[in-house]
Amino acid sequence: MTARTKVGILLINLFELLKGGYFMAEGKKNFEVESITLEKVPDSEKKSWPSIAFIWAGNVICVPALMVGAMVSSGLNFKESIAAMFIGYGIVVALMMLIAAQSAQTGRPTAVAVSRALGERGSQVTISLIIAVSMVGWYAYQTIVCATSFCSLMQQSFGIAFPEWIACIFWGGLMLITAFYGIGLTKILNIVSVPLLFVFLIYGVSIALGNGGAEILAAYNPGGEGGMVMGITISVGGFISGAATCGDYNRYSKNGKSAALSCLFGVIPAGVGALACGAVLAICSGNSDITIMFANVGLPAIGMIVLILATWTTNVGNAYSAGIAVVNMFKLRDDRRAIVTAICGLIGIALSLGGIVYYFVDFLSLLSYFITPICAVLIADYWVMGRGRADTWKPFPGVNWLGIVAWLVGAAVTYFDTFFIPEIVGIVATVVVYAVLCSVIKNPKLNPFAKSEETELKEAC
Repeated sequence: MTARTKVGILLINLFELLKGGYFMAEGKKNFEVESITLEKVPDSEKKSWPSIAFIWAGNVICVPALMVGAMVSSGLNFKESIAAMFIGYGIVVALMMLIAAQSAQTGRPTAVAVSRALGERGSQVTISLIIAVSMVGWYAYQTIVCATSFCSLMQQSFGIAFPEWIACIFWGGLMLITAFYGIGLTKILNIVSVPLLFVFLIYGVSIALGNGGAEILAAYNPGGEGGMVMGITISVGGFISGAATCGDYNRYSKNGKSAALSCLFGVIPAGVGALACGAVLAICSGNSDITIMFANVGLPAIGMIVLILATWTTNVGNAYSAGIAVVNMFKLRDDRRAIVTAICGLIGIALSLGGIVYYFVDFLSLLSYFITPICAVLIADYWVMGRGRADTWKPFPGVNWLGIVAWLVGAAVTYFDTFFIPEIVGIVATVVVYAVLCSVIKNPKLNPFAKSEETELKEAC
Protein backbone atom coordinates (compact mmCIF):
# COMPACT_ATOMS: atom_id res chain seq x y z
CA MET A 1 0.00 0.00 0.00
CA THR A 2 1.48 3.35 -1.05
CA ALA A 3 1.81 6.42 1.16
CA ARG A 4 -0.86 8.20 -0.91
CA THR A 5 -3.33 5.35 -0.35
CA LYS A 6 -2.69 5.24 3.40
CA VAL A 7 -3.23 8.98 3.71
CA GLY A 8 -6.42 8.76 1.63
CA ILE A 9 -7.90 5.97 3.78
CA LEU A 10 -7.00 7.88 6.96
CA LEU A 11 -8.75 11.02 5.71
CA ILE A 12 -11.92 9.13 4.78
CA ASN A 13 -12.10 7.36 8.15
CA LEU A 14 -11.50 10.59 10.03
CA PHE A 15 -14.19 12.45 8.11
CA GLU A 16 -16.74 9.70 8.65
CA LEU A 17 -15.96 9.64 12.38
CA LEU A 18 -16.43 13.38 12.72
CA LYS A 19 -19.51 13.47 10.53
CA GLY A 20 -21.22 10.73 12.49
CA GLY A 21 -20.37 12.13 15.90
CA TYR A 22 -19.80 15.79 16.44
CA PHE A 23 -21.70 17.32 13.54
CA MET A 24 -24.85 15.26 14.09
CA ALA A 25 -24.82 16.13 17.77
CA GLU A 26 -24.48 19.88 17.25
CA GLY A 27 -26.92 20.19 14.34
CA LYS A 28 -27.56 23.55 12.74
CA LYS A 29 -26.48 25.53 15.77
CA ASN A 30 -22.87 25.72 14.60
CA PHE A 31 -23.94 27.44 11.38
CA GLU A 32 -25.78 30.30 13.04
CA VAL A 33 -24.13 33.71 13.01
CA GLU A 34 -22.81 34.44 16.50
CA SER A 35 -24.60 37.44 18.02
CA ILE A 36 -23.04 37.62 21.52
CA THR A 37 -20.18 40.11 21.59
CA LEU A 38 -19.81 42.41 24.59
CA GLU A 39 -22.65 41.12 26.74
CA LYS A 40 -22.21 38.24 29.17
CA VAL A 41 -22.35 34.80 27.57
CA PRO A 42 -25.38 32.95 29.03
CA ASP A 43 -24.85 29.51 30.56
CA SER A 44 -26.95 27.94 27.80
CA GLU A 45 -24.33 28.98 25.23
CA LYS A 46 -21.29 27.64 27.09
CA LYS A 47 -19.10 25.09 25.29
CA SER A 48 -17.17 22.01 26.39
CA TRP A 49 -13.47 22.49 27.07
CA PRO A 50 -12.35 20.04 24.33
CA SER A 51 -14.18 22.05 21.65
CA ILE A 52 -12.39 25.25 22.71
CA ALA A 53 -9.12 23.33 23.04
CA PHE A 54 -9.42 22.43 19.35
CA ILE A 55 -9.75 26.13 18.53
CA TRP A 56 -6.54 26.89 20.41
CA ALA A 57 -4.76 23.97 18.77
CA GLY A 58 -5.75 25.34 15.38
CA ASN A 59 -4.47 28.78 16.36
CA VAL A 60 -0.98 27.58 17.30
CA ILE A 61 -0.47 25.27 14.32
CA CYS A 62 0.49 27.66 11.55
CA VAL A 63 3.24 28.22 9.01
CA PRO A 64 4.92 30.99 11.10
CA ALA A 65 5.09 28.53 14.04
CA LEU A 66 7.32 26.28 11.92
CA MET A 67 9.55 29.29 11.29
CA VAL A 68 9.64 30.09 15.01
CA GLY A 69 10.70 26.50 15.72
CA ALA A 70 13.51 26.89 13.19
CA MET A 71 14.63 30.13 14.89
CA VAL A 72 14.73 28.47 18.32
CA SER A 73 16.88 25.63 16.99
CA SER A 74 19.33 28.02 15.34
CA GLY A 75 21.01 28.66 18.70
CA LEU A 76 20.34 25.40 20.57
CA ASN A 77 20.74 21.69 19.94
CA PHE A 78 17.55 19.71 19.45
CA LYS A 79 17.06 18.62 23.09
CA GLU A 80 17.69 22.14 24.34
CA SER A 81 15.31 23.50 21.71
CA ILE A 82 12.51 21.23 22.90
CA ALA A 83 13.13 22.30 26.51
CA ALA A 84 13.01 26.00 25.51
CA MET A 85 9.77 25.41 23.61
CA PHE A 86 8.10 23.69 26.57
CA ILE A 87 9.22 26.40 28.98
CA GLY A 88 8.19 29.21 26.63
CA TYR A 89 4.76 27.84 25.88
CA GLY A 90 4.38 26.81 29.52
CA ILE A 91 4.78 30.47 30.48
CA VAL A 92 2.24 31.53 27.86
CA VAL A 93 -0.28 28.91 28.97
CA ALA A 94 0.10 29.89 32.63
CA LEU A 95 -0.89 33.43 31.69
CA MET A 96 -3.67 32.17 29.42
CA MET A 97 -5.18 30.07 32.19
CA LEU A 98 -5.61 33.10 34.45
CA ILE A 99 -6.98 35.36 31.72
CA ALA A 100 -9.22 32.63 30.28
CA ALA A 101 -10.59 31.81 33.73
CA GLN A 102 -11.57 35.46 34.25
CA SER A 103 -13.41 35.58 30.93
CA ALA A 104 -15.10 32.26 31.71
CA GLN A 105 -16.28 33.53 35.10
CA THR A 106 -17.43 36.93 33.83
CA GLY A 107 -18.53 35.74 30.38
CA ARG A 108 -16.78 38.67 28.70
CA PRO A 109 -14.17 38.99 25.92
CA THR A 110 -10.76 40.52 26.53
CA ALA A 111 -11.75 44.02 25.40
CA VAL A 112 -14.48 44.09 28.07
CA ALA A 113 -12.59 42.08 30.72
CA VAL A 114 -9.95 44.82 30.82
CA SER A 115 -12.56 47.59 31.29
CA ARG A 116 -11.97 47.75 35.04
CA ALA A 117 -8.20 47.64 34.80
CA LEU A 118 -8.08 50.43 32.21
CA GLY A 119 -11.57 51.86 32.58
CA GLU A 120 -14.37 51.60 30.02
CA ARG A 121 -13.18 54.61 28.04
CA GLY A 122 -9.57 53.66 28.54
CA SER A 123 -10.21 50.21 27.11
CA GLN A 124 -11.96 51.70 24.08
CA VAL A 125 -9.24 54.15 23.06
CA THR A 126 -6.18 52.07 23.95
CA ILE A 127 -6.35 48.29 24.00
CA SER A 128 -9.32 47.90 21.67
CA LEU A 129 -7.67 50.14 19.08
CA ILE A 130 -4.30 48.38 19.37
CA ILE A 131 -5.86 44.90 19.16
CA ALA A 132 -7.98 45.91 16.15
CA VAL A 133 -5.05 47.38 14.22
CA SER A 134 -2.71 44.53 15.13
CA MET A 135 -5.15 41.74 14.29
CA VAL A 136 -6.15 43.30 10.95
CA GLY A 137 -2.47 43.67 10.10
CA TRP A 138 -1.64 40.08 10.93
CA TYR A 139 -4.72 38.93 9.01
CA ALA A 140 -3.26 40.69 5.98
CA TYR A 141 0.18 39.18 6.61
CA GLN A 142 -1.12 35.62 6.96
CA THR A 143 -3.24 36.07 3.83
CA ILE A 144 -0.32 37.19 1.66
CA VAL A 145 1.92 34.42 3.03
CA CYS A 146 -0.74 31.84 2.18
CA ALA A 147 -1.36 33.34 -1.26
CA THR A 148 2.32 33.56 -2.14
CA SER A 149 3.02 29.97 -1.10
CA PHE A 150 -0.12 28.77 -2.89
CA CYS A 151 0.93 30.47 -6.14
CA SER A 152 4.46 29.10 -5.80
CA LEU A 153 3.13 25.56 -5.35
CA MET A 154 0.80 25.91 -8.31
CA GLN A 155 3.68 27.08 -10.51
CA GLN A 156 6.30 24.55 -9.37
CA SER A 157 4.06 21.49 -9.12
CA PHE A 158 1.39 22.03 -11.76
CA GLY A 159 2.90 24.63 -14.07
CA ILE A 160 0.00 27.03 -13.44
CA ALA A 161 0.77 30.74 -13.14
CA PHE A 162 -1.95 31.63 -10.63
CA PRO A 163 -2.29 35.42 -10.05
CA GLU A 164 -1.27 36.33 -6.51
CA TRP A 165 -3.94 39.02 -6.14
CA ILE A 166 -6.69 36.52 -6.96
CA ALA A 167 -5.23 34.07 -4.43
CA CYS A 168 -5.29 36.80 -1.77
CA ILE A 169 -8.93 37.61 -2.45
CA PHE A 170 -10.02 33.97 -2.71
CA TRP A 171 -8.27 32.52 0.34
CA GLY A 172 -8.65 35.67 2.41
CA GLY A 173 -12.37 35.73 1.64
CA LEU A 174 -12.83 32.04 2.42
CA MET A 175 -11.13 32.41 5.80
CA LEU A 176 -13.24 35.48 6.50
CA ILE A 177 -16.49 33.54 6.10
CA THR A 178 -15.58 31.37 9.10
CA ALA A 179 -14.78 34.40 11.26
CA PHE A 180 -18.03 36.04 10.12
CA TYR A 181 -20.12 33.17 11.49
CA GLY A 182 -18.15 33.07 14.73
CA ILE A 183 -17.37 30.39 17.27
CA GLY A 184 -19.76 27.73 15.94
CA LEU A 185 -18.22 27.40 12.50
CA THR A 186 -14.75 27.99 13.95
CA LYS A 187 -15.19 24.88 16.14
CA ILE A 188 -16.07 22.78 13.11
CA LEU A 189 -13.10 24.09 11.14
CA ASN A 190 -10.65 23.23 13.91
CA ILE A 191 -12.15 19.86 14.85
CA VAL A 192 -11.66 18.80 11.22
CA SER A 193 -8.37 20.60 10.57
CA VAL A 194 -6.31 19.92 13.69
CA PRO A 195 -6.22 16.10 13.37
CA LEU A 196 -5.36 16.44 9.69
CA LEU A 197 -2.58 18.90 10.41
CA PHE A 198 -1.14 16.60 13.08
CA VAL A 199 -1.12 13.68 10.67
CA PHE A 200 0.49 15.67 7.87
CA LEU A 201 3.08 17.30 10.10
CA ILE A 202 4.10 13.94 11.55
CA TYR A 203 4.28 12.51 8.06
CA GLY A 204 6.41 15.46 6.92
CA VAL A 205 8.79 14.97 9.84
CA SER A 206 9.08 11.28 9.03
CA ILE A 207 10.14 12.23 5.50
CA ALA A 208 12.71 14.67 6.87
CA LEU A 209 14.14 12.05 9.25
CA GLY A 210 14.54 9.54 6.45
CA ASN A 211 17.55 9.32 4.18
CA GLY A 212 20.03 10.24 6.89
CA GLY A 213 17.97 12.99 8.52
CA ALA A 214 17.91 11.25 11.89
CA GLU A 215 21.72 11.13 11.95
CA ILE A 216 21.89 14.82 11.05
CA LEU A 217 19.50 15.61 13.90
CA ALA A 218 21.51 13.56 16.42
CA ALA A 219 24.79 15.20 15.43
CA TYR A 220 23.37 18.72 15.10
CA ASN A 221 25.54 21.42 16.63
CA PRO A 222 24.04 24.91 16.15
CA GLY A 223 26.27 27.51 14.64
CA GLY A 224 24.04 30.51 15.33
CA GLU A 225 24.18 32.79 18.34
CA GLY A 226 21.68 32.44 21.14
CA GLY A 227 21.03 30.30 24.15
CA MET A 228 18.28 28.99 26.41
CA VAL A 229 17.01 32.43 27.42
CA MET A 230 16.86 33.53 23.79
CA GLY A 231 15.09 30.30 22.81
CA ILE A 232 12.51 30.75 25.56
CA THR A 233 12.02 34.40 24.60
CA ILE A 234 11.37 33.47 20.96
CA SER A 235 8.91 30.75 22.01
CA VAL A 236 7.03 33.10 24.34
CA GLY A 237 6.88 35.84 21.72
CA GLY A 238 5.47 33.39 19.18
CA PHE A 239 2.06 33.21 20.89
CA ILE A 240 1.89 35.87 23.59
CA SER A 241 -0.80 37.77 21.64
CA GLY A 242 -2.93 34.63 21.85
CA ALA A 243 -2.70 34.78 25.64
CA ALA A 244 -3.77 38.42 25.69
CA THR A 245 -6.87 37.83 23.56
CA CYS A 246 -7.77 34.34 24.78
CA GLY A 247 -10.84 35.71 26.55
CA ASP A 248 -12.52 36.19 23.17
CA TYR A 249 -13.00 32.42 22.90
CA ASN A 250 -12.77 31.36 26.54
CA ARG A 251 -15.75 33.49 27.57
CA TYR A 252 -17.65 30.45 26.27
CA SER A 253 -15.94 28.14 28.77
CA LYS A 254 -18.25 26.71 31.45
CA ASN A 255 -16.03 27.75 34.35
CA GLY A 256 -12.46 28.59 35.30
CA LYS A 257 -11.34 24.96 35.38
CA SER A 258 -12.81 24.28 31.95
CA ALA A 259 -11.04 27.37 30.57
CA ALA A 260 -7.71 26.29 32.04
CA LEU A 261 -8.03 22.78 30.59
CA SER A 262 -8.82 24.14 27.12
CA CYS A 263 -5.67 26.29 27.20
CA LEU A 264 -3.42 23.56 28.62
CA PHE A 265 -4.44 20.76 26.27
CA GLY A 266 -5.11 23.03 23.31
CA VAL A 267 -1.82 24.91 23.29
CA ILE A 268 0.95 22.75 24.77
CA PRO A 269 0.69 19.60 22.60
CA ALA A 270 -0.13 21.42 19.36
CA GLY A 271 2.05 24.46 19.98
CA VAL A 272 5.19 22.64 21.06
CA GLY A 273 4.54 20.02 18.40
CA ALA A 274 4.42 22.66 15.66
CA LEU A 275 7.59 24.34 16.91
CA ALA A 276 9.36 20.98 17.18
CA CYS A 277 8.32 20.09 13.62
CA GLY A 278 9.76 23.38 12.41
CA ALA A 279 13.02 22.64 14.21
CA VAL A 280 13.27 19.12 12.75
CA LEU A 281 12.53 20.31 9.23
CA ALA A 282 15.04 23.15 9.48
CA ILE A 283 17.80 20.94 10.89
CA CYS A 284 17.29 17.89 8.66
CA SER A 285 16.36 19.53 5.37
CA GLY A 286 17.54 23.12 5.78
CA ASN A 287 14.02 24.35 5.04
CA SER A 288 11.21 24.84 7.57
CA ASP A 289 8.55 25.19 4.86
CA ILE A 290 6.71 21.87 5.01
CA THR A 291 4.69 22.68 1.91
CA ILE A 292 7.86 22.77 -0.19
CA MET A 293 8.98 19.49 1.36
CA PHE A 294 5.78 17.72 0.33
CA ALA A 295 6.12 19.17 -3.15
CA ASN A 296 9.71 17.90 -3.38
CA VAL A 297 8.66 14.32 -2.56
CA GLY A 298 5.81 14.33 -5.08
CA LEU A 299 2.90 15.15 -2.76
CA PRO A 300 2.16 18.81 -3.59
CA ALA A 301 -1.56 18.40 -2.88
CA ILE A 302 -0.84 17.47 0.75
CA GLY A 303 1.55 20.40 1.04
CA MET A 304 -1.18 22.68 -0.25
CA ILE A 305 -3.70 21.31 2.28
CA VAL A 306 -1.24 21.88 5.13
CA LEU A 307 -0.57 25.42 3.95
CA ILE A 308 -4.24 26.35 3.64
CA LEU A 309 -5.51 24.70 6.82
CA ALA A 310 -2.64 25.96 8.98
CA THR A 311 -3.23 29.54 7.79
CA TRP A 312 -7.01 29.26 7.93
CA THR A 313 -7.26 28.05 11.53
CA THR A 314 -4.97 30.88 12.71
CA ASN A 315 -6.28 33.70 10.55
CA VAL A 316 -9.88 33.19 11.66
CA GLY A 317 -8.85 34.23 15.17
CA ASN A 318 -7.21 37.40 13.85
CA ALA A 319 -10.37 38.61 12.13
CA TYR A 320 -12.60 37.45 15.00
CA SER A 321 -10.66 39.33 17.70
CA ALA A 322 -10.41 42.42 15.48
CA GLY A 323 -14.19 42.47 15.07
CA ILE A 324 -14.82 42.24 18.82
CA ALA A 325 -12.27 45.00 19.51
CA VAL A 326 -13.91 47.36 17.01
CA VAL A 327 -17.38 46.68 18.43
CA ASN A 328 -16.06 47.63 21.87
CA MET A 329 -14.17 50.64 20.54
CA PHE A 330 -17.35 52.20 19.14
CA LYS A 331 -19.75 50.52 21.60
CA LEU A 332 -21.83 49.02 18.81
CA ARG A 333 -24.66 46.57 19.29
CA ASP A 334 -23.68 42.93 19.80
CA ASP A 335 -25.36 41.85 16.56
CA ARG A 336 -23.00 44.13 14.61
CA ARG A 337 -19.99 41.89 15.29
CA ALA A 338 -20.39 39.81 12.14
CA ILE A 339 -20.53 42.76 9.74
CA VAL A 340 -17.71 44.54 11.60
CA THR A 341 -15.60 41.36 11.38
CA ALA A 342 -16.28 41.25 7.64
CA ILE A 343 -15.14 44.87 7.26
CA CYS A 344 -11.95 44.20 9.25
CA GLY A 345 -11.22 41.15 7.11
CA LEU A 346 -11.81 43.06 3.87
CA ILE A 347 -9.38 45.75 5.02
CA GLY A 348 -6.86 43.00 5.76
CA ILE A 349 -7.34 41.49 2.31
CA ALA A 350 -6.86 44.93 0.73
CA LEU A 351 -3.60 45.37 2.66
CA SER A 352 -2.40 41.98 1.46
CA LEU A 353 -2.78 42.89 -2.22
CA GLY A 354 0.57 43.63 -3.78
CA GLY A 355 2.28 42.92 -0.47
CA ILE A 356 1.26 46.30 1.01
CA VAL A 357 1.31 44.79 4.51
CA TYR A 358 5.04 44.02 4.22
CA TYR A 359 5.69 47.74 4.69
CA PHE A 360 3.96 47.57 8.08
CA VAL A 361 5.55 44.43 9.56
CA ASP A 362 7.94 46.42 11.77
CA PHE A 363 5.02 48.50 13.00
CA LEU A 364 3.00 45.35 13.79
CA SER A 365 5.97 43.95 15.69
CA LEU A 366 6.19 47.18 17.68
CA LEU A 367 2.51 46.89 18.63
CA SER A 368 3.21 43.49 20.20
CA TYR A 369 5.10 45.27 22.98
CA PHE A 370 1.84 46.99 23.92
CA ILE A 371 -0.22 43.80 23.68
CA THR A 372 1.94 41.75 26.06
CA PRO A 373 1.23 43.92 29.16
CA ILE A 374 -2.51 43.37 28.61
CA CYS A 375 -1.95 39.95 30.18
CA ALA A 376 -0.34 41.56 33.20
CA VAL A 377 -2.88 44.30 33.79
CA LEU A 378 -5.73 41.79 33.53
CA ILE A 379 -4.08 39.46 36.04
CA ALA A 380 -3.14 42.33 38.40
CA ASP A 381 -6.66 43.74 38.37
CA TYR A 382 -8.74 40.56 38.60
CA TRP A 383 -6.58 38.07 40.48
CA VAL A 384 -4.25 40.21 42.61
CA MET A 385 -6.42 43.18 43.58
CA GLY A 386 -9.83 41.67 42.85
CA ARG A 387 -9.04 38.30 44.46
CA GLY A 388 -10.62 36.49 41.50
CA ARG A 389 -14.18 37.41 42.49
CA ALA A 390 -16.55 37.60 39.54
CA ASP A 391 -19.39 38.80 41.77
CA THR A 392 -17.58 42.05 42.56
CA TRP A 393 -16.19 42.66 39.08
CA LYS A 394 -17.67 45.53 37.10
CA PRO A 395 -16.36 48.03 34.55
CA PHE A 396 -14.76 51.21 35.87
CA PRO A 397 -16.32 54.33 34.30
CA GLY A 398 -14.08 56.62 32.29
CA VAL A 399 -10.33 55.99 32.37
CA ASN A 400 -8.48 54.05 35.08
CA TRP A 401 -5.22 56.00 34.99
CA LEU A 402 -3.59 53.63 37.46
CA GLY A 403 -4.03 50.79 34.99
CA ILE A 404 -2.94 52.96 32.07
CA VAL A 405 0.28 53.90 33.85
CA ALA A 406 1.00 50.27 34.82
CA TRP A 407 0.29 49.12 31.27
CA LEU A 408 2.62 51.73 29.71
CA VAL A 409 5.37 50.91 32.22
CA GLY A 410 5.05 47.23 31.30
CA ALA A 411 5.24 48.06 27.59
CA ALA A 412 8.38 50.16 28.10
CA VAL A 413 10.08 47.50 30.21
CA THR A 414 9.22 44.80 27.66
CA TYR A 415 10.69 46.91 24.86
CA PHE A 416 13.93 47.93 26.57
CA ASP A 417 14.68 44.84 28.70
CA THR A 418 17.85 42.94 27.78
CA PHE A 419 18.41 41.27 31.15
CA PHE A 420 15.97 38.36 31.01
CA ILE A 421 12.90 37.22 29.06
CA PRO A 422 11.40 40.63 28.12
CA GLU A 423 7.77 39.53 28.24
CA ILE A 424 8.14 38.10 31.75
CA VAL A 425 10.00 41.13 33.09
CA GLY A 426 7.38 43.42 31.55
CA ILE A 427 4.51 41.42 33.04
CA VAL A 428 6.07 41.42 36.52
CA ALA A 429 6.67 45.17 36.30
CA THR A 430 3.05 45.80 35.26
CA VAL A 431 1.61 43.71 38.09
CA VAL A 432 3.83 45.34 40.71
CA VAL A 433 3.16 48.89 39.53
CA TYR A 434 -0.61 48.36 39.39
CA ALA A 435 -0.75 46.73 42.83
CA VAL A 436 1.37 49.47 44.41
CA LEU A 437 -0.66 52.28 42.83
CA CYS A 438 -3.95 50.71 43.91
CA SER A 439 -2.60 50.28 47.45
CA VAL A 440 -1.28 53.83 47.76
CA ILE A 441 -3.97 55.89 46.01
CA LYS A 442 -7.23 55.78 47.96
CA ASN A 443 -9.34 58.11 45.81
CA PRO A 444 -12.38 56.08 44.54
CA LYS A 445 -12.55 58.33 41.47
CA LEU A 446 -9.13 57.04 40.46
CA ASN A 447 -8.97 53.61 42.09
CA PRO A 448 -11.70 51.00 41.45
CA PHE A 449 -10.77 49.23 44.69
CA ALA A 450 -10.92 52.30 46.94
CA LYS A 451 -14.04 52.73 49.04
CA SER A 452 -15.92 56.01 49.17
CA GLU A 453 -16.68 57.68 52.51
CA GLU A 454 -20.34 56.75 52.06
CA THR A 455 -19.47 53.07 51.59
CA GLU A 456 -17.15 53.04 54.60
CA LEU A 457 -19.87 54.66 56.71
CA LYS A 458 -22.43 52.04 55.69
CA GLU A 459 -20.00 49.22 56.48
CA ALA A 460 -19.23 50.76 59.88
CA CYS A 461 -22.95 50.90 60.70
